[in-house]
Amino acid sequence: MRATSPWILGGLLLALLAGCGGKDKPASAPAGPAGAASAPPQNVGVVQVRQADVPITVEASGTVTALQSVDLRAQTTSTVAQVLVKDGQNVKKGDLLFRFDDRADRAALDKARAQLARDRASLTDLERQLARAKELKAQNFIAQNAVDTAQANFEAGQALVRSDEAAVQAAQVSASYNELRAPISGRAGIVGVYPGSLVQANASASPLVNIAQLDPIGIAFTVPETQLGSLLAATRSGELDVEALPPPGSPKGAPSIKGRVTAVDNLVDASTGTIKVKAEFDNKSQALWPGQYLRVRVTLRTLQGVTVVPQAAIIMRGNERSVYVVGPDNTAKLVPVQVRQAMGEQAVVEGLDATAQVVIEGKQNLRPGTTLRVQPSGGSGGEGRRGASGAASAASAAASGAGK
Repeated sequence: MRATSPWILGGLLLALLAGCGGKDKPASAPAGPAGAASAPPQNVGVVQVRQADVPITVEASGTVTALQSVDLRAQTTSTVAQVLVKDGQNVKKGDLLFRFDDRADRAALDKARAQLARDRASLTDLERQLARAKELKAQNFIAQNAVDTAQANFEAGQALVRSDEAAVQAAQVSASYNELRAPISGRAGIVGVYPGSLVQANASASPLVNIAQLDPIGIAFTVPETQLGSLLAATRSGELDVEALPPPGSPKGAPSIKGRVTAVDNLVDASTGTIKVKAEFDNKSQALWPGQYLRVRVTLRTLQGVTVVPQAAIIMRGNERSVYVVGPDNTAKLVPVQVRQAMGEQAVVEGLDATAQVVIEGKQNLRPGTTLRVQPSGGSGGEGRRGASGAASAASAAASGAGK
C-alpha cells in the first residue's frame, strides 16, 4: 500500500495541471451567424421564384339542372289512342307526342257548329223582318212598337249567334286537348302510359312523360358569403367564367366544361352562410346530365405578374411567414414574406426579389449565414419537385419549432 502512494499522488497532480491548462484554450465557435459561416456547407435544393398571372378561384359543389323541364299531363279525361314518343327520344317544340280518343269532343264540336248555323239562319230572317217593319212604319202601316219589337228580336238573335260562336271555340279548344305536343325542345324521359291507358285532367295525376332541355344546361351551386363581394364585383365587370370539373367516374384526363355565371341569388342563407349561384353551360356532347352532382370552379379575378413560390419553401413561425433565399455570397438569408394567396402546392407572396432562389429542401439544417451547397430541385419553372413537398413542409415545421 505504501509502495503505490507516490503513483497516486502523481496522477492527481497531472489531473490538476490539465484542468488549469484548459482555461487557456480558446472557446468553441459561437452558435450565431459567425459559427454558421464556419460550419461545413449544407446541401440544399432550391428553385427560382417565378412571375406569373395567377387566377383567383373558388370551388363549390353543384347540381346539374335543366334550364327548362316540363311534366306533361293530359288536359282532358280520355283514353290514349296513340303514343308517338319513345323513351329517351329527342323531341322538338311542337312535335306530336300523344293522341287521345277524340270522338266525344268531335261530336260536341259538330253539335256546336250546327247550333251556330241554325241561329245564323234565324238571325237572317230576323234581319229581314226588321227591314220590312221599318218600311211599313215609313208608310204608316204599323205602329212604332212593332218596329221596336222587330229590332229587339234582331239584337237577341245577334247575341245568340255570338254565344254559339263562343261555344264552337270552346269545343275546338276541348278537341285540341286530344293531341299533346312538346312545349319545348329537349329529351323525353320514361313514357308512363300506353295505348288504351286512361288519362285524367288532374294536376295531381302522374305525368305522361317529362321533357328536359339538355343544351344549354345549368348548374346550381352555393358559395360562402365571404366571397360575395368578389363575386358581385366580377359579375359587374363582365361575364364571370366558371368551369365544371369532370364528374366522378369520368375517364382519366377528361376535360372540364366551360360556362358562365348567369344569376346570383338575392338572399344569403343565414343558416348556412352561403348564397346560391346559377351558371349556364353548352352541352352539345351531353356530358352533363340533370341531377348530376359535381364540383365547379369560379374564376373571381386574375392577379397579374405576381411572385409565385412553392408552399414547401415557406417557414411558419406563429403569424410570421419567411423563406430562405440564396444570398450573393452563397449563404442562407432568411427573408420575411407576406402570403397573398395559397393554391395547391404554390403560393403568391410579396417581399421577394424576382431573381431570388428559394430553398425548398434542407431548410431544417439552416440558420441565417449558413454556407450553402446549392443543388437545383426537380421540376421546371419554379414548380419544385412534388415528391419533396411533404418533406419540405415537415422541415419547415421543424425549423419553425427550432426558432421559437
